[in-house]
Amino acid sequence: MSDTAEKLDYSSTLYLPQTDFPMRAGLPQKEPETVKRWQEMGLYKKLRASAAGREKFVLHDGPPYANGNIHIGHALNKILKDVITRSFQMRGYDANYVPGWDCHGLPIEWKIEEAYRARGKNKDEVPVNEFRKECRDFAAGWIKVQSEEFKRLGIEGDFENPYTTMNFHAEARIAGELLKIARSGQLYRGSKPIMWSVVERTALAEAEVEYHDVESDMIWVKFPVKDAAPGLSGVSVVIWTTTPWTIPGNRAIAFSSRVEYGLFEVESAQNDFGPQPGEKLIFAKKLADEAAAKAKLTFKFVRDVTSEELAAITCAHPLASLGYTFPVPLLDGDHVTDDAGTGFVHTAPSHGREDFDAWTNSVRTLEARGIDTKIPFPVDDAGFYTEDAPGFGPSAEGGAARVMDDNGKKGDANERVIKALIAENNLFARGRLKHSYPHSWRSKKPVIFRNTPQWFVYMDKELGDGTTLRSRSLDAIDQTRFVPASGQNRLRAMIEGRPDWVLSRQRSWGVPIAVFADEKGEVLVDEAVNARILEAFEAEGADAWFAEGAKERFLGNDHDHARWQQVMDILDVWFDSGCTHTFTLEDRPDMKWPADVYLEGSDQHRGWFHSSLLESCATRGRAPYNAVVTHGFTMDEQGRKQSKSLGNVVAPQEVMSQSGADILRLWVMTTDYWEDQRLGKAIIQTNVDAYRKLRNTIRWMLGTLAHYEGEEIAYDDLPELEKLVLHRLSELDGVVREGYDGFEFKKITRALIDFANVELSAFYFDIRKDTLYCDAPSSLKRRAALSVIAKLFDCLVSWLAPMLPFTTEEAWLSRYPDAESVHLVQFPEIPAEWKNDALEAKWEKIRKVRTVVTGALEVERREKRIGSSLEAAPVVHIADADLLAALKGQDFAEICITSAISVVGDEGPADGFRLPEVAKVVVEQKLAEGAKCARSWRITTDVGSDPDYPDVSARDAAALRELAALS
Repeated sequence: MSDTAEKLDYSSTLYLPQTDFPMRAGLPQKEPETVKRWQEMGLYKKLRASAAGREKFVLHDGPPYANGNIHIGHALNKILKDVITRSFQMRGYDANYVPGWDCHGLPIEWKIEEAYRARGKNKDEVPVNEFRKECRDFAAGWIKVQSEEFKRLGIEGDFENPYTTMNFHAEARIAGELLKIARSGQLYRGSKPIMWSVVERTALAEAEVEYHDVESDMIWVKFPVKDAAPGLSGVSVVIWTTTPWTIPGNRAIAFSSRVEYGLFEVESAQNDFGPQPGEKLIFAKKLADEAAAKAKLTFKFVRDVTSEELAAITCAHPLASLGYTFPVPLLDGDHVTDDAGTGFVHTAPSHGREDFDAWTNSVRTLEARGIDTKIPFPVDDAGFYTEDAPGFGPSAEGGAARVMDDNGKKGDANERVIKALIAENNLFARGRLKHSYPHSWRSKKPVIFRNTPQWFVYMDKELGDGTTLRSRSLDAIDQTRFVPASGQNRLRAMIEGRPDWVLSRQRSWGVPIAVFADEKGEVLVDEAVNARILEAFEAEGADAWFAEGAKERFLGNDHDHARWQQVMDILDVWFDSGCTHTFTLEDRPDMKWPADVYLEGSDQHRGWFHSSLLESCATRGRAPYNAVVTHGFTMDEQGRKQSKSLGNVVAPQEVMSQSGADILRLWVMTTDYWEDQRLGKAIIQTNVDAYRKLRNTIRWMLGTLAHYEGEEIAYDDLPELEKLVLHRLSELDGVVREGYDGFEFKKITRALIDFANVELSAFYFDIRKDTLYCDAPSSLKRRAALSVIAKLFDCLVSWLAPMLPFTTEEAWLSRYPDAESVHLVQFPEIPAEWKNDALEAKWEKIRKVRTVVTGALEVERREKRIGSSLEAAPVVHIADADLLAALKGQDFAEICITSAISVVGDEGPADGFRLPEVAKVVVEQKLAEGAKCARSWRITTDVGSDPDYPDVSARDAAALRELAALS
């Protein structure tokens, strides 16, 4: 050995990876520093400046409620939105994201009232605008907290100028939208049974109600027939209900002409109350035996009763002696079935939507029969009976009965009604039933249906152009893209079946229903008055409505102050959020209307998607969005709902502090987000493992590119393997762009992770490591590989940037230290020449044969006949002409990472290695001949051919000479 060779340290002659990009990510420590850097450099403003003049893409943020720290649902939601806006920004759009907050409403009122009670203070003793200020300050405080939490997740947006529903301009716009609806004649004051929270003292919308199983009283009640066709006098019609307290509100009985009814006579009775032998009762024939069993009776069927006979019946109220002296007619109703009960439905138009509809749809017929059609108000806002419920109201013995108390507990109404029915001899039977019942989603307490004067928007009033709000909304749904597609039918069904929209709430913290109305409910429509209202709201906020002298200020001298009363109800908060498109999309020059996308949880089909659709269709005739994307809810690892009581809550703050926001983001990207997802420690660890592999791939590229000097190799000069990698990049570019367009993030993530792990780390990089580490500086193959790896890095890191903004930023700045941010670049444009389907088809064949060789080598390693694949020199027998042709001209030993390989066109030995899935390929194992190169570790016959480098191969000796000449 020469002196040169003796002194040479071969490891220092290899182009081994070198990078400052660490294997250990340290995300919990580094991510906050990155957030700080983005803020200090003004990344958001730079994004806007770089996108100036481009086509706008707008994802309108559905506002979270400004109350409390964010939870995992917020994290899922915001990450999805952030990925979408970032991906469109990096594909050449001006994709501005303006975060927003819903600020009004009951939860905040409750918090302030709790604070008052703790200080021995009564809300009613506090001036309303003082109370509203405390609510406003409370919301503002939580907006600051949530903003920081969202930024910690890596969310990029205009957090310095978010929208809030309590902003003065927003409150003016919300009031303005209401006034538009009033001007068009869609607003009316009506009396309807609505869901009412006694605990919260307010009306609730469908979106504010959830259902829980409860056990309730159920009763069967006799209604004595008063007027009927011959043969039915002296009988009773029996109804069944799970709300005994609604009997004082009864005004009719519904039946169905599709149900078969019969007259039954009691034969025997074994009860303390109820029917006695000889009494005759009408039931649905299918349900008579079940009812008899409940009342401990036996029946005898007398005859059929026709629907014509039923329609002619008028009953007496079962509590007639208490003052319910009005007739109770029978009405044919589509909602009646013989699935349960008696086949007759107790109809209390004050306490049920279907009851109300059945009653109001029959008004003309009822009035023609001389029946008073006025709907009573039997229950007040505190759950007490009024004087519209004789025998149970304030003047009754014992005072007013109560349906429910302030804590949501059952009052004495049921028992008092049941006792009265027994006294009247009109209780047929009683029992208990477990069933699903509506509860307030805030208080978690049961609600009641009660008739109240409220403000509504018509769903079916003709709007002057042949349309109604319902028809406009249904047409808009047809014009909207839904992801997943099932969301379209869900929202359509809700719009088709919903009643008129209840806008009013009897609370303090919100935008008022800023109209004046007379005692008949007529709304004052005066542009001068409206202008004064909106001008005041713009300058002072909605507090102006509650200020002393507001009525005189707004009405001025143009109207009779005695006639016009100021409405003091506030708007449903869903109307607030339904208006966000007006003051965010229409009013901000950096946004556009309509939005390209609304994205929220699946519960928002009845919430924000729904209210935004109605509001926009009422005022603009179309939806405020072009697409609706829906995500599911996050469960624990067993698929259970997360709850504090189960101890299975996964807080995003905890995940970020232990693993990092990018891990949480990767989890979101790997889920079928439109369904319910699962999350827990094991799932987080799975994502940590996937992330680590991806990070190491990026790290290896960075280390390898430390030796890249930026040389571009012409496409035509590239080896086939590099052309194949570029072809795969071309295909992936399509997958990525199509995936981001279709919001199919799992598809993108899976494709990129598989590409990195399988096609790069386990194939291309493995093959090219020898070339990259050992070839001479002038080697075209090495230079070509570096050129392609540079393109791989740019593509992979930019494609991943929307999903993993922290990691990709770190990698990008490691590669390009003078760059500002990966988020300011666009996805690389892929040259058309990279696409080469014929080459991919050829290499599919090559890889098939390689699979057999790899399998054979694995057997040799397992049997300890070789330690490394470089010790092998297999003979590959191929009897398939197409496979053999594909290998022609290839350095198949390099592809299989062996020191040598022979390919022959024959059947091969019977005892050779085969894989059943690759026919006509047999591998015969041979050991490599020659000596082991001390530099590359390949075993070749030319080791020592250069006397100056006796322990390395000829290739390595030539590389060493070139390196020596350059040093």
